[in-house]
Amino acid sequence: MGILPKHRTRPLVNGERMTQPEFHRRYEVCLEDEKWELIGGIVYMASPLSLGHSNYDGKVGLVLELYEAATPGTQVTHNATAILDEESEPQPDLGLRILPDYGGQSRTTDDDYLEGAPELLVEVAHSRRDLAMHRKRDDYERTGVLEYLVVCMEEEEVHWFHFPSGGVIRPNRQGISRSRVFPGLWLDEAALLHLDSARLMEVLQQGLASRAHAAFVKRLQAAHRRHS
Repeated sequence: MGILPKHRTRPLVNGERMTQPEFHRRYEVCLEDEKWELIGGIVYMASPLSLGHSNYDGKVGLVLELYEAATPGTQVTHNATAILDEESEPQPDLGLRILPDYGGQSRTTDDDYLEGAPELLVEVAHSRRDLAMHRKRDDYERTGVLEYLVVCMEEEEVHWFHFPSGGVIRPNRQGISRSRVFPGLWLDEAALLHLDSARLMEVLQQGLASRAHAAFVKRLQAAHRRHS
């Protein structure tokens, strides 16, 4: 009594502790409209997403997609499961990675999942109290993510962490923040918070026209030749 038949899988439960392989097996049989994540070995069910969340997600996605188009060897991820380690399988809002054959640190599994830490992950959070600013941040740093961008809607803040240095990326006098991992990835934080697509694209184009971005593209091409 109380034992499920072998052909059935127990549903996921919010707050339950488990390993990544068990979580993944049970997540694969969940309903398609359910979103679950494993953070620090604990199961979390995602909350419904607001229109504000969608708006910020779209603007950051716009910047990342334009960067990818100008930077061969990079790839944007949208709400893709990331298998980070034995205790972590989140589903970040967005990500930007260097492809494996261009020298990136993540890979694609045989069943088409992302495994290993992407270079950059992005989350849109309701506030600074959100999981994204605490448990997720700790997981991403622990598992080797290099940069982490969080948009906190309630406070109207952008937090861009650079984990290798233990610091944060701050805007310059012109209000522009620059990725240290992806040269040329420039972001006007005020424009993002105001959902100003034109200004976001203008600033990104400045970054893409920089010498640093041109040098980065050459480095990626050289890594690809070595891999080939």
